[in-house]
Amino acid sequence: MIIRILLADDHKIVREGLNSLLGREPDMEVVAMADNGRTAVQLAGQLMPDIAVIDIAMPDMNGIEATRRISAENREVKVLSLSMHSARRFVVEALSAGAKGYLLKDCAFDDLVRAIRTVAGNETYLSPKVAGLIVKDYLKRSPESAPPAVSLLSSREREVLQLIAEGESTKEIAYTLGVSIKTAETHRQQIMKKLNLHSVAELTRYAIREGITPLD
Repeated sequence: MIIRILLADDHKIVREGLNSLLGREPDMEVVAMADNGRTAVQLAGQLMPDIAVIDIAMPDMNGIEATRRISAENREVKVLSLSMHSARRFVVEALSAGAKGYLLKDCAFDDLVRAIRTVAGNETYLSPKVAGLIVKDYLKRSPESAPPAVSLLSSREREVLQLIAEGESTKEIAYTLGVSIKTAETHRQQIMKKLNLHSVAELTRYAIREGITPLD
């Protein structure tokens, strides 16, 4: 059986490199590539690939939000998160969003192939470094640990927060999301209230710190 793959990464050289390497695998075929999360969600719905390999840090809609949308709208599509971040919060966010695997970008290509085949086989794959971190953190974490503030935001509010942090105006956000300017402004106000932040600069710093938007 051929594993049909969607690649989503905002760096062209990474997309093209992975596309070339995966194309040499006899049981794999890259059916589409995307440079942001919003496009990845659209392509996943149109093409229904077996696996979507999605970078967490992407513009317009980050990989975690894209994973959440794909997992909710197209359950047959399994998501493998690809990231440079090994911190627990990124791993937990990705898995909570519906990812079936989490692979660090410093891995060998053979690890990516193994991860794709593992996830395609309905099993979970975690990079060894990530797996060890999660287990270690789980053992020492208290049940009363408070959830991160970002978990208070709805999926749409996280999407709006990323667009704000990337410099889009309320009018531009409304156009991107297909909503009224009033609705976009209401989302912004709710985000500020929930996070107890009071300016676009504060929202931007928060989004970068939490990995909601990439630094570049």
